[in-house]
Amino acid sequence: MNITKIISKTFDSRLKQIDLYASQASEIQHRVLSRLIHQAAQTEWGRKYDYSSIRNYEDFRKRVPIQTYEEIKPYVERLRAGEQNLLWPSEIRWFAKSSGTTNDKSKFLPVSKEALEDIHYRGGKDAAALYFRINPDSHFFSGKGLILGGISAILIQNVNPLINFIRVPSKKIALMSEWETKIEAIANSTIPVNVTSLSGVPSWMLVLIKRVLEKTGKQALEEVWPNLEVFFHGGVAFTPYREQYKQVIQTPKMHYVETYNASEGYFGTQNDLSDPAMLLMIDYGIFYEFVPLEEVGKESPRAYCLEEVELNKNYAMVISTSCGLWRYMIGDTV
Repeated sequence: MNITKIISKTFDSRLKQIDLYASQASEIQHRVLSRLIHQAAQTEWGRKYDYSSIRNYEDFRKRVPIQTYEEIKPYVERLRAGEQNLLWPSEIRWFAKSSGTTNDKSKFLPVSKEALEDIHYRGGKDAAALYFRINPDSHFFSGKGLILGGISAILIQNVNPLINFIRVPSKKIALMSEWETKIEAIANSTIPVNVTSLSGVPSWMLVLIKRVLEKTGKQALEEVWPNLEVFFHGGVAFTPYREQYKQVIQTPKMHYVETYNASEGYFGTQNDLSDPAMLLMIDYGIFYEFVPLEEVGKESPRAYCLEEVELNKNYAMVISTSCGLWRYMIGDTV
């Protein structure tokens, strides 16, 4: 039995929990909401909206208004100035920089230690677990995973040290700020490594792949990394890049797994390679709501929880999370 099969066995109990999504989605999501409200009850935000007296989703929906970045920005500025216990009870030391709004070049989103564990790291582990189910013959852990992009600086700084034994580039290189220097350093350090998986944003990863091919003189990436088997991609749509990836990775054995992760959280993972849809991860520190597109922009848009949504209808996604984002409209539609 190869090492990947041995390690993948440890995911069996987690996969059984994920299988409950199909039959217990409503119960799972409402437990998440109850936990989040209970944890934040004594924060400034929780006291403002009397979280201690919220008994169910209907109370929450009626009492707490839907937020955009403009509404939470004053809280974020106070957090960045060092105040605590505003939106979430534990210390907020990190902020993920996200794409800007109309009035701001960048959004700074709070990241808690709880969110690192029960959203971001959990998302990565579940993506691997679901991939092993898709590809039981995987040799994923026979080599290393090349990870590039996302809120990686915060994640890399705080990740379990054991993870650094199965990933590249090194922490020092991954935390470089200058892009060109960083790409060069990643290429130089990873070319000799047995890379079996890639994770990152398609556009950024493509730049790195082309540089690796230039430096090695190879025509296809599998000539550099013969055991490469999967690319976990997210951040932007993969469709515009698909043909370019076919040119630089020519082996038919390559798998592509889409993930839905952002600075605000890790939301979904493709769990069937024949279906482009992604599985919404509903037992993390995220409670989901959905606003019909025709309601977006209204003064008090109507939001729906997971069991209330209709199939084949477009919604703007609203999240409440263990980062202290409450009924936050992230700007994405599903």
